[in-house]
Amino acid sequence: MSTPREAPAASLATTFCGLSFSSPIVLLSGCVGFGEEYTRVEGFSNTDCGAVVLKGTTGKARPGNPAHRVYETHSGMLNAIGLQNPGVDYVVDHILPTLDFTETRFIANVSGSTIEEYVDVVRRFDDSAIDAMEINISCPNVKEGGVQFGNSPDMSARVVAACRAATKKPLITKLSPNQTDIKESARVCIEAGTDALAVINTVMGMAIDIRTRRPVIGNIQGGLSGPAIKPIALLKVHQVYDVAKHHRIPIIGQGGIANGTDALEFLVAGASAVGLGTGLFYDPLLCRKINMEIAAYLATHGFKQVSELTGTLDTSRPAGH
Repeated sequence: MSTPREAPAASLATTFCGLSFSSPIVLLSGCVGFGEEYTRVEGFSNTDCGAVVLKGTTGKARPGNPAHRVYETHSGMLNAIGLQNPGVDYVVDHILPTLDFTETRFIANVSGSTIEEYVDVVRRFDDSAIDAMEINISCPNVKEGGVQFGNSPDMSARVVAACRAATKKPLITKLSPNQTDIKESARVCIEAGTDALAVINTVMGMAIDIRTRRPVIGNIQGGLSGPAIKPIALLKVHQVYDVAKHHRIPIIGQGGIANGTDALEFLVAGASAVGLGTGLFYDPLLCRKINMEIAAYLATHGFKQVSELTGTLDTSRPAGH
């Protein structure tokens, strides 16, 4: 009598914008520095994620916003770093050569105050080893550019189109939740030439010190991240997927992911990859745990690969009915 053969293990490998990812996990910009932030933690490895998005980079060096720039809130965190970075020339000439591109994919995060600055940064990264670029048109904690671009579909499209003309590398546009119609923004960015979408950036928020009756954050407002924004992010991914699926545009779903169940919800809602950021502050070894939970779920439910799970949300009736 023959012994039953075990089903092959489900694969975490996936393809995103034509790039092979060993895992659907993407480490988010601003949370892991320039790829080295967590490599000093014992047990952490960039090989556990499919890609790392580097810190937001502008044309010239920026000192960032005044203190305080980070504040922990209930189930989340406010930040207003203000795009502190050494400038694109320094990143390309001195930081990229130190990265191990055999470990994972590295994605540059392109930021700017004008369309011309975005284009200049894109062109500089185009002539580098970087695998792809994320266009940050939705930063809620800088006073110029940033959120003003991301909250206007017309301006978003203009930035994307200008960046598209400046590179052949994959472009990922990060969408803001702080706008009236994120589906319209997704549509115009797709028409302008983006290869993928990152949904969502942080949600605008603030905190007040009642002793002094002053804002806690030096910039007054900041971006709220962490588990508190997960329900918002899930809905936005579902809404954007409704547009993106017709154009086969993949989505990085992000916002409050703290465990494997969270990650799986984003995949079901329409994401092809999942972004991990604030969760790393609580558990630097979270990537490996989430990978194991996703793999176990795929195997249990008969999926051979992550892509089979994307967009499988059944909206015909609520759970439990």
